[in-house]
Amino acid sequence: MVKSSDTVTIPASPEGEAAPRRRTKAPETRAAALMDAAERLFIAKGIATTSIDDIAAGAQVAKGTFYLYFPSKEAMLGALQQRFVDAFCARLQEAMDRHRPDNYHERLKAWVETGLETYLDNVALHDVVFHEYRPEDRRMRNDNAVITQLVGLLKQGDAAGFWDVEDATLTAVILFNALHGVADDAVAVGQTGEAERKRRARTLTRFLEQALHPAEDDSAD
Repeated sequence: MVKSSDTVTIPASPEGEAAPRRRTKAPETRAAALMDAAERLFIAKGIATTSIDDIAAGAQVAKGTFYLYFPSKEAMLGALQQRFVDAFCARLQEAMDRHRPDNYHERLKAWVETGLETYLDNVALHDVVFHEYRPEDRRMRNDNAVITQLVGLLKQGDAAGFWDVEDATLTAVILFNALHGVADDAVAVGQTGEAERKRRARTLTRFLEQALHPAEDDSAD
């Protein structure tokens, strides 16, 4: 059983052939355990009513261990936000990379479908991590990693002549917020099942492609 000192004592054999050894959890394991415990508690109890003692107990570590990795509960919240964004981006990239680099239609479709699915699969965690920041800390500007990732896709498609994108960053902000709005609406009306997710993804993909498609050249008239 893991003790609060975060070490495991391995007893000597009955013959006394081996001396006791102490195995310490790796630092990344302790940090992950603290973050996992915080996620569960924040979702179940809310951030305000969850104490650092609660988080340490949930991770089965001493309270002092918490402060080795996070100076405060707010710092923990920031780390959880970053972990959420990193996982979100990784899942989006994995989905897009299932298609050829020049298949912009399928890569955009994968971005929409996976983004919507990932958000809806993790809506409780998303809300507690992002919505309980103070307003001045809650940023959804163009330095958001998901938006930065989408900017790259838009620029590639524009350079290839597949899309007509005047401002890739502003366009990515608009598309990201469109995805967010569709997901929020699904939650609000209780339509988060598989069939509804597919329908919403199709509708959003069609809308985005219409917005990105090069305008018709009227000069021939």
